[in-house]
Amino acid sequence: DFLPIKQENEKSLSENMDAFEKVRTKLETQPQEEYEIINAEVKHGGFVYYQEGCCLVRSKDEEADNDNYEVLFNLEELKLDQPFIDCIRVAPDEKYVAAKIRTEDSEASTCIVVKLSDQPVMEASFPNVSSFEWVKDEEEEDVLFYTFQRNLRCHDVYRATFGDNKRNERFYTEKDPSYFVFLYLTKDSRFLTINIMNKTTSEVWLIDGLSPWDPPVLIQKRIHGVLYYVEHRDDELYILTNVGEPTEFKLMRTAADTPAIMNWDLFFTMKRNTKVVDLDMFKDHCVLFLKHSNLLYVNVIGLADDSVRSLKLPPWACGFIMDTNSDPKNCPFQLCSPIRPPKYYTYKFAEGKLFEETGHEDPITKTSRVLRLEAKSKDGKSVPMTIFHKTDSEDLQKKPLLVHVYGAYGMDLKMNFRPERRVLVDDGWILAYCHVRGGGELGLQWHADGRLTKKLNGLADLEACIKTLHGQGFSQPSLTTLTAFSAGGVLVGALCNSNPELLRAVTLEAPFLDVLNTMMDTTLPLTLEELEEWGNPSSDEKHKNYIKRYCPYQNIKPQHYPSIHITAYENDERVPLKGIVNYTEKLKEAITEHAKDAGEGYQAPNV
Repeated sequence: DFLPIKQENEKSLSENMDAFEKVRTKLETQPQEEYEIINAEVKHGGFVYYQEGCCLVRSKDEEADNDNYEVLFNLEELKLDQPFIDCIRVAPDEKYVAAKIRTEDSEASTCIVVKLSDQPVMEASFPNVSSFEWVKDEEEEDVLFYTFQRNLRCHDVYRATFGDNKRNERFYTEKDPSYFVFLYLTKDSRFLTINIMNKTTSEVWLIDGLSPWDPPVLIQKRIHGVLYYVEHRDDELYILTNVGEPTEFKLMRTAADTPAIMNWDLFFTMKRNTKVVDLDMFKDHCVLFLKHSNLLYVNVIGLADDSVRSLKLPPWACGFIMDTNSDPKNCPFQLCSPIRPPKYYTYKFAEGKLFEETGHEDPITKTSRVLRLEAKSKDGKSVPMTIFHKTDSEDLQKKPLLVHVYGAYGMDLKMNFRPERRVLVDDGWILAYCHVRGGGELGLQWHADGRLTKKLNGLADLEACIKTLHGQGFSQPSLTTLTAFSAGGVLVGALCNSNPELLRAVTLEAPFLDVLNTMMDTTLPLTLEELEEWGNPSSDEKHKNYIKRYCPYQNIKPQHYPSIHITAYENDERVPLKGIVNYTEKLKEAITEHAKDAGEGYQAPNV
């Protein structure tokens, strides 16, 4: 919100710039090893496969932290700008390794296949691969299954072999453009699952890991509104599904040779307001990673005796980072928060206990506080919030506040570690994360209550959160900033139109701001896939009129707005640049029109 309009503002501007430089210097001088971000890494056999510099490498497990590694492939050969490895899969007998390589500024990816020998060599490369897995066939030959993505749509499944018996064939195509396809190999590698999904419905096919050339077997034909995911253990399928009442996820099981829905038996149900983050399957245990009432839990289910241990995790933790793990005796994972780097934890089945990584205690635990509060939305619904601030902060009402929101697709608000957020808290800022309806923090119903013709619930929740924060002494409107990315821009843009007085500034990254025109344009790659979230304004007048009520672009009017900073991307296929440019131009026109009537001395917001 820097506006060097008048001469007397120069001093305060330079002070603001000094503060900015101070934060930047602080960020650059912090010890980076504390914040090391781990890229894709896979343990297989006695080796660890990972990225070192610009190379795909492997080293013996016990030497993984040393510089003693073997280079398998140099990413510079692909002539990409700052490439990184997104995912690694090793063939069962370690004859081949496949790696998906991307760049920061594009969703396009290349999958390379490297033959492992004394002189590793790239055997093949495939463009635009989304998911991929290895299976070994009856002839002991490695078969790579992969999905092909075109215009952000993933509809085709291929399988390929290498060496002397090279082949590459497409064997499945999804005809419904509103669905996408991804592959998952069960933890025991017994089945490869082909998952065909949209936002509310799924269908899964099984490929036998012992005979991958046989036709896939359908588990259950898609039923609108029914989601399900599949794991396998000891000739039984464990199915995480929302079928039945309540329509939240529950764990069911059935014999692998009778997979249809009428054979599914209820095995474990979740508490109300619970989000299932992930599931991991072991020889004698099933581990559920859960978020219940905005706190993290791990439930360990003993499969021999159906016993359940529920472990409440430390209150500072806001997110899980899953570990690719093949150790049958232990379940490792990481916990993180926006201001605290990931920390390792391991549940040891033999001891029946959770162990945390030893080492120095992060000082942020003593210098900051994490609070979990609730706001009451106008329909009486309780909306959870997570708040961070410095422990010794005095008079929080005079501190700047950065509010985060998303509220779409049933996805949780991102709360992974970000060093710059930690610097803000160190510098006296308050951070608030508003878990509004439309997101997934309290389960599937939380999403359902904030999509289609209930999208305005998310806006009401956001407004209630900010008013509650101010009412409880956290900052004030003149010191409040709201931030969001992508679909989170819908709620932020709508609040700027309806209650701009709650905010001083807004920062948006690749924001979705023109819902109506985007959803009317069926030539865009994601429009058909998104109908379940926003509605179909082309064919449904009710949906069209409802979108008009909250769409940020449609509701811009001459009034005072907060200052707004927008980052957009030239070749963004998900959020078209045209919509962001149109929004910005229309907003500037409305601000100029309002400034004419506001009288002398009015300071217009900066856009």
